[in-house]
Amino acid sequence: MEPGNDTQISKFLLLGFSEEPELQPLIFGLFLSMYLISVFGNLLIILAVSSDFHLHTPMYFFLANLSLVDICFTSTTVPKMLWNIQTQSKVITYADCITQVYFFTLFAGLDMFLLTVMAYDRFVAICHPLHYTVIMNHRLCGLLVLMSWIMSVLNSLLQTSMVSGLSFCTEEEIPHFFCELNEMVQLACSDTFLNTLMMYLISVLLGGASLAGILYSYSKIASSIHGISSTHGKYKAFSTCASHLSVVSLFYCTILGVYLSSAATQSSHSSAVASVMYTVVTPMLNPFIYSLRNRDIKRAVKRIVGVSVM
Repeated sequence: MEPGNDTQISKFLLLGFSEEPELQPLIFGLFLSMYLISVFGNLLIILAVSSDFHLHTPMYFFLANLSLVDICFTSTTVPKMLWNIQTQSKVITYADCITQVYFFTLFAGLDMFLLTVMAYDRFVAICHPLHYTVIMNHRLCGLLVLMSWIMSVLNSLLQTSMVSGLSFCTEEEIPHFFCELNEMVQLACSDTFLNTLMMYLISVLLGGASLAGILYSYSKIASSIHGISSTHGKYKAFSTCASHLSVVSLFYCTILGVYLSSAATQSSHSSAVASVMYTVVTPMLNPFIYSLRNRDIKRAVKRIVGVSVM
């Protein structure tokens, strides 16, 4: 994608976390480790779900899709940062920056939609267990994932096309480790009112609707669990939702924290550091959160790695 007619620069400088040379090896090693753990951990979940017939259910189908999105999500930002540290360069071209904005927005939206879909799946499983297999059929599951992709792609195309129409004059330094949408809008020297309005409007509509759906689903789930007389039944019902609740809390708390702290302090460096939580840490922790609390996943993983299963 070529810069607009008023754009005077062809590249940006990603400032990252620190300009101290002695800290670069530490940052490189830390992010490389987290990236490899994230990729291999999520890939292991995908392999476990696809290879075990017992995991061919809606819950694990959505989990495999979430793992795939998390791999793509963290791969959008971390490899470029690692490459810049290794080559001792901070440069990212205009085209690469716009591309990074597109894919980051795409996979962030997909994360939100898939977490909402997974909450709905647990709502049906616990609140309407007798009708679960009828409601959560293969067609509906595929349709929910397809709609998540369509809405995320449309949102990403809209946001990226609006950013690509902005003019960037003399300011080319991005105080972040990737080209975040908000940072790009702030750097523009043309009028950004429409961009800012659209960015926050879509964030409220999509993010707010997604979070509202999750909260509604779990309020109904909590009510159903409270009505179960058996202690064992309560524990079993809650354990199926605990891992998903952990992921939802981690993802939404960190991403909301980034925007709230950014709005309050206007500190781009603090925003960059906090962004690590939902762009790198959350995708890395997802495999551990799900596998450690799920016997079926642990059993499938053991089969893949060659450990005998009792």
